[in-house]
Amino acid sequence: MMQALENCTTENPTVYLFFSSFITVVFILALPLNLTILYTFVFKFRFWRDNILILNLVLADLLLLITSPMKIYNFSHNLRRSEDDATCKTMLFMLFLNRGASIVFLTVISIDRYFSVVHPRKKNLLKVMKKSPLISVLIWVLLLPLTVPTTLRTFECCNSHGRDEDNFTDTLREIVFFTQILIPFAILVFCTVQVVRRLKRKTVGNKTKLRRAVFLVTSVVLVFSVCFLPCTISRMTLLIARVNELHNVERIAVQFFDGFTCLSYMDCLLDPLVFCFCSTKFKNVYISNMANCAFLLKRKKPKDMRQVPTTCTLNQSAPSSTMS
Repeated sequence: MMQALENCTTENPTVYLFFSSFITVVFILALPLNLTILYTFVFKFRFWRDNILILNLVLADLLLLITSPMKIYNFSHNLRRSEDDATCKTMLFMLFLNRGASIVFLTVISIDRYFSVVHPRKKNLLKVMKKSPLISVLIWVLLLPLTVPTTLRTFECCNSHGRDEDNFTDTLREIVFFTQILIPFAILVFCTVQVVRRLKRKTVGNKTKLRRAVFLVTSVVLVFSVCFLPCTISRMTLLIARVNELHNVERIAVQFFDGFTCLSYMDCLLDPLVFCFCSTKFKNVYISNMANCAFLLKRKKPKDMRQVPTTCTLNQSAPSSTMS
């Protein structure tokens, strides 16, 4: 068992084959979804000019999806990570970068909605900043120093914290891993509670906009609860078992950690909930755009040439000859 952990091979191939299948399904569903959302943002709705944070959230999801095939390949071949060290570190870098970017952009969106609903008369600096690409560039730049440690030492198994002698890079990475999830989650819960209280206190006036705000912050908490919290709890359990040399517990905790890490890929499917709750206009434009594409594809299907139209309403000329 310890040799399997050291070599990053899977002890239960059936379980990891299921993990591989799960990521495959997420990849098949999430890739076209995010590509069509990106197309709608840029070419149809031009929503990114008003809220560039959402555009960056889509880009973060696409970055994670790029590495999905390699993760699928590893799990299906009984490997917890790539045998090539450079490939392994690149995948870890992309995973941490996506996780950090998704968390930051989701948190900023929720804070912006919190100030808009709970403190509508106060100046909201985020309303101005979210329309500028500078804040997005700043977020990506600040994420890099927190993500680089993943490329210095292997995170998933062989040289993880508690296996060898304590290392400053390992300790720093673990601190970043937990704080980048737990602190934003506490902020999101606070924003959600305050927005819900604001909805309950409102007795007159239109509540539609306020309800959308509640749906938004609730959906963000849902994304965190499904995609990030289980991975965090399982990681904490794994480290405790590793430090205390509870090898049997560690063997089980490793599989739970890898399984809940797969849930992080669900973020690419759940983020569209945020897009819809952020703007009903975007939801309507996206649905209309997809419906038009489906209609055009249906019209391009070959028609039965044996049927001759009796009327012509589109000023089309009749065919000059018929098929024998």
